[in-house]
Amino acid sequence: MSHSFHSTILREYDIRGIIGETLGADDARAIGRGFGTLIRRDGGNKVVVGYDGRVSSPMLEHALVEGLTCSGVNVRRIGMSATPMLYYAEASAEEVDGGIQITGSHNPANYNGFKMVFRGRPFFGADILRLGEMAATGDWDDGIGTVEDVDVLDAYIDRLLEGLDGIDADILSGLKVGWDAGNGAAGPALEKLAARLPGEHHLLFTEVDGEFPNHHPDPTVPENLEDLQRLVSAKSLDFGVAFDGDGDRIGAIDGEGRVIWGDQLLMIYAEDLLKKRPGATIIADVKASRALFDHISACGGDPLMWKTGHSLIKSKMKEVSSPLAGEMSGHVFFADEYYGFDDALYAGIRLIAAAARLGKSVTELRGAMPQMLNTPELRFQVDESRKFAAIDEVKARLADSPDEVNSTDGVRVTNADGWWLLRASNTQDVLVARAESDSEEGLARLLAQIDEQLAASGLERGESVGH
Repeated sequence: MSHSFHSTILREYDIRGIIGETLGADDARAIGRGFGTLIRRDGGNKVVVGYDGRVSSPMLEHALVEGLTCSGVNVRRIGMSATPMLYYAEASAEEVDGGIQITGSHNPANYNGFKMVFRGRPFFGADILRLGEMAATGDWDDGIGTVEDVDVLDAYIDRLLEGLDGIDADILSGLKVGWDAGNGAAGPALEKLAARLPGEHHLLFTEVDGEFPNHHPDPTVPENLEDLQRLVSAKSLDFGVAFDGDGDRIGAIDGEGRVIWGDQLLMIYAEDLLKKRPGATIIADVKASRALFDHISACGGDPLMWKTGHSLIKSKMKEVSSPLAGEMSGHVFFADEYYGFDDALYAGIRLIAAAARLGKSVTELRGAMPQMLNTPELRFQVDESRKFAAIDEVKARLADSPDEVNSTDGVRVTNADGWWLLRASNTQDVLVARAESDSEEGLARLLAQIDEQLAASGLERGESVGH
């Protein structure tokens, strides 16, 4: 028996497709067969499985579990859960060898997919392609695995609350925070967490609804934060926190309704962490502001710019023993007093803790940040066969440039006006551009440099497309 996947679903960081068109139960079963076989061949025998609140998730979970058990792997089902709960269930139990979360993350409601952990490390890139090769030839082991249902929610909440250990209860009891679960899978965990937090907490859209009736659960898009901004304003709250569809990415606003972007959150976390771990290496992706890298250095840390992508960042953290990393997209990774995976609920707790330890409100911390002018992420369609080649052409043309050229992930060019970035997306047929300056004129000159490079490769910065 063999199986062939649709050509579009085996992606760099995860597996993702459109239900009924490119992704279905047979695919989930084949993923289970392949992943289970790899776990067994590596000497493991137990995999934990969870799923998000999408309408299609229970169907995929049923087929996935079937595939895993048919390969002789024992399955621990944690049920409907945020992705970080799955990561927690995998990381905190010694007898578990891997984990799979069924989630479409922040994609539209008709999408779904799989995020995987293999023996404590992210499972991505070549690993995912291997599942496709195994399916094509039916290279699967056979066996009969067992299935058990386990509730990890209470233990997970206990673990999150440890992030507030040692903080003055009086400071915490005066806090007023708004939270927006966006009808995503983090809702039930958020309700239990907020009930146990000191202070006053106001919750939005905690009911899990895979159709996302209130707003799309992507906290990096400003209009998705408008409900939270209204709540913070109406109730005079200290700040607000929002989650994506599966709870592994955080968005935030301060008490004045200003967005705190992923790199700005990392500035707060880094300042707090470096007081107790001076000299630590802190990682951010190539899309992050220069202000972040400068701030890490000013606080006594060692900033490291790395490739965009949660799996790539997690792998780099392990390699250089970094206690903290983050991305513009709102993935924040704490290995300091935690497991090193991206968990937006834990990041929310650490935001409370950081402000308390630094003795400043989140609004003060946001207000103290330098005023940089930057573009949003500009994403434009470029043919799959052309996107990486175009970046290589830009690199070649800039080989003798007097500017500072960093080619960690695409091309990031720094000069007197600021910096600009051009990189190929790993998950879509798009190029991504971004620029940052401290003046409007500087920003215009940087964008002109991007356009000049694109034109030299026969491309143009067309209509921006979504994620």
